[in-house]
Amino acid sequence: MATLFLAQQPDADELLRTDPLALLTGMLLDQQIPLEKAFMGPYVLTQRLGVPSLDAAAIADYDPAEFGKVFAQVPAIHRFPGSMAERTQKLARAIADDYDGDASRVWTEAKDGKDLLKRLGALPGFGKMKAQIFVALLGKQFGVQPDGWREAAGVYGEDGSLRSVADITSRETLTRVREYKKQMKAAAAAS
Repeated sequence: MATLFLAQQPDADELLRTDPLALLTGMLLDQQIPLEKAFMGPYVLTQRLGVPSLDAAAIADYDPAEFGKVFAQVPAIHRFPGSMAERTQKLARAIADDYDGDASRVWTEAKDGKDLLKRLGALPGFGKMKAQIFVALLGKQFGVQPDGWREAAGVYGEDGSLRSVADITSRETLTRVREYKKQMKAAAAAS
C-alpha cells in the first residue's frame, strides 16, 4: 500500500492509511477548508480524545455539546466546528449501526463498483461527487478495485487525471490538483 500524502504530515497520513474511519472522516471534513487541514482533522481528533484510533461507537455516543467543544478547541478542527462535529457524529453512528463499527466493511463487502458508490453515497455527508472521489481514492491508492470501480468513480477514476484527493501522491501532485480546482472554479465563475 502506498504512503499517503493527504494531510502532508507523516503521523496523520499514517492514521489515514491504517484507520478506515479516519479516512472516511477526513473525506467528510474535506469541504470549505484546505484539504490538508481536512485530512489532518482525524489525527487532531485522536490527539484531543487521547486515543490511538477512531472508534465509531465512542464518537457516536459522545455528548454532542462536549464533542462540539473538542472540534472548536483552538485551532479548530474545521472552519465550521459545530456543524462538522455533528456530521462526524452522524457518520460515526452510521458506521456503528450499519457496519458494526468497522468502517472498512463499507468497501470490503461491496459487491461491485456500483454497490460501493451506493454504500458511500448513503453515508451522512457523502453526496455523489464525494462518494465518487472516495471510490477513486480507494481504487487508486488502496487497491480496492471491485468490478466497475472506475466507472463508478466517473472522471475521478481516470488514470493521471489529477482532479481530486484520489490523485495526490506527493507535494507536486497536490499542487497540480489545486491548479486544476482553481481552473474549474474560474471556469464556473466565468459561465
